[in-house]
Amino acid sequence: MVDDATHSVVLQEAFHGNGNGCDGVEAIQSAILKVLTRVTRFQVRVQKHIDDNYTEFMPNHTSPDIFLEESASLTREILDLLETVGTEGLSALEEANDKLAKSEKQLREILLGLAVSEHVLKIDELFQCVEDAKAIKDYLVILDLVSRLRAFIYGDDARERDGGSPVASQEVRRVFQVLECYETIRVKYHVQAHLLQQSLQERFDRLVQLQSKSFPTSRSVTLQVSRDEAQLQEIVQALFQETYNPVRLCEFLLDNCIEPLILQPVMAEYSEDADGGSYIRLSLSYATNKPSSAQLRPSYKQVLENFRLLLQTLSGINSSVSNGQHVFSIIGDHVKDKMLQLLVNECLIPAVPETMEEYQSSTLCEDVTQFEQLLADSFIINPEQDRALGQFVEQYDTFYRNRLFRRVLETAREIIQRDLQDMVLVAPNNGSTEVASDPFLFPRCMISKSAQDFVKLMDRILRQPTEKVAEGDNDPLVGVISVMLHTYIDEVPKVHRKLLDSIPQQAVLFHNNCMYFTHWIAQHANKGIESLAALSKTLQSTGRQHFRVQVNYQSSILMEIMQDFEFESPHTLGSGPLKLVRQCLRQLELLKNVWANVLPEKVYNDTFCELINTFVAELIRRVFTLRDISATMACELSDLIDVVLQRAPSLFGEPNEVVQVLSWQKLQQLKAMMNASLKEITELWCDGAGPLTANYKPDEVRHLIRALFQDTDRRAKAITQIG
Repeated sequence: MVDDATHSVVLQEAFHGNGNGCDGVEAIQSAILKVLTRVTRFQVRVQKHIDDNYTEFMPNHTSPDIFLEESASLTREILDLLETVGTEGLSALEEANDKLAKSEKQLREILLGLAVSEHVLKIDELFQCVEDAKAIKDYLVILDLVSRLRAFIYGDDARERDGGSPVASQEVRRVFQVLECYETIRVKYHVQAHLLQQSLQERFDRLVQLQSKSFPTSRSVTLQVSRDEAQLQEIVQALFQETYNPVRLCEFLLDNCIEPLILQPVMAEYSEDADGGSYIRLSLSYATNKPSSAQLRPSYKQVLENFRLLLQTLSGINSSVSNGQHVFSIIGDHVKDKMLQLLVNECLIPAVPETMEEYQSSTLCEDVTQFEQLLADSFIINPEQDRALGQFVEQYDTFYRNRLFRRVLETAREIIQRDLQDMVLVAPNNGSTEVASDPFLFPRCMISKSAQDFVKLMDRILRQPTEKVAEGDNDPLVGVISVMLHTYIDEVPKVHRKLLDSIPQQAVLFHNNCMYFTHWIAQHANKGIESLAALSKTLQSTGRQHFRVQVNYQSSILMEIMQDFEFESPHTLGSGPLKLVRQCLRQLELLKNVWANVLPEKVYNDTFCELINTFVAELIRRVFTLRDISATMACELSDLIDVVLQRAPSLFGEPNEVVQVLSWQKLQQLKAMMNASLKEITELWCDGAGPLTANYKPDEVRHLIRALFQDTDRRAKAITQIG
């Protein structure tokens, strides 16, 4: 090898001879030839070194360091020679320009060859450094060397700069990649990279032991992490680089730990002194079959606590690795989406309180916020991007209201299913007199006990906490009351349809229930209940509609009985009409027994006035169908009417209420006319100014006169007076 002193002598001889220009050209050519000769010899030796290592695979103990030093010396000498030729030589010896130019080109080609040789030698040196580092198991150094090898082989500029190596030119890379040794070098690199990854994984598996044993109906999972922090962090930092794929680890944690912790009741045992204090151990045991009911769902507090134990067990591997990432952030990239989805949907949302008492005592929001901070501090999630837990906390009140709505509506539907016949007395002191003086009082009546429970449920809703509602805003929870009442209106007629149609008391109770709800709404008009006026109107109309159906049905029963009301002969009444009248009165008495103490007094009186009027009006109409009424029949009709006049008042709590029946006075006057003389009837009419005119038309009175009295001048005169 020619040292720097020899190099200087050669240049001095070439350019500082006897000052003759031609001699100078010859000197330059001579220097170039000498350099070419030395380069050629150097390349031969380098080629043999490369062939032995990457083509023939012959034993070779030559160090690449020697070649690298000689290559650097030759490179400097050629560069100096090119600089000299390019300035002094070419300007002084113009006539030798062509020869020197050819020599310069040749030198530059040789310089490229030297650069390629140096590139290969540096790769070879790195391979030897890898072997040296493997001997002492310095995995971080091996990882860095393998990374630098990749940069040299594949031309990763950034890696070459980070490693402190000069960046190879595109020309050097192009030549290098067509060399015969390139493919062998590339394969050797991949073998080394694979062996490194395999060795790191084996070491990692010894330090972090993950085991899962499956049984017919259960599974046992064990995680053991070495307490040798120095060794553990070295292996982890070397393993968790950009090229490492942690899918196997992440799948194990997700399938065997994370999902079961959320979905199954898990028995967890944690120990920091496993295997004589060498390992931290977490053992998990759980059933593999899915829970048959929500009652077997683990509590959210237990789930979060088991998660903390899992993170605590694995905390030893949570080192900082490439690009400022931590191991948990790499694992999190693979598991966090599913983990957060399951945690929110299968654990936290089902844990939201569904009663107001639970809501007031719950610490769910605080617990979730602390757990989110734990995940963020462990680098599993980025709370600014992974917002699932934060959004759950923000929507907590909405989740609570939705669950409360659902629970309330389920309870409401259960109440609706109960028997309406189970009654309770309300407002016992509010008789008709008290209500008349204060229309805001609810009248004394019976309602279904289920309706009372329904009101208690609505009262509880109005008592729910409202401290989180902005001032001036209505609590949105009261919106469920409107839904409840509409549900009651819609569902009761469906659920109890047969009984409402067939049992008189059912319809009355439903009517009272609706009126009771209407009164309750009026009392809470300032609580922000939605659609207050429309809701009250719907309740009233619905209750009255079903009550009206029952009243009409009872009227039809009376009319059906009276259909058979016929006179056996023109001279005598017979037993049939009296029997039918008594049957109608009996029907009304039976109805009284089921309505009298159930309906409010005024509603009861109004209803019975209507029903009695229907019956009485039909009875009067039947009498007016007679064209001839004998004295005997008139007496019998008087007795028949007297039965009604005597028994009907007893249908009311206060007998005098019977006078409110529209046809009552007309019936009394009919009885009077059955027993009156012609003169008495005309006096009762009194030329259209007497008491008969209040209830009878002239045609009706004339008809009765013709039926009761024979055709005489006196009758004709009386009829004439009825005008």
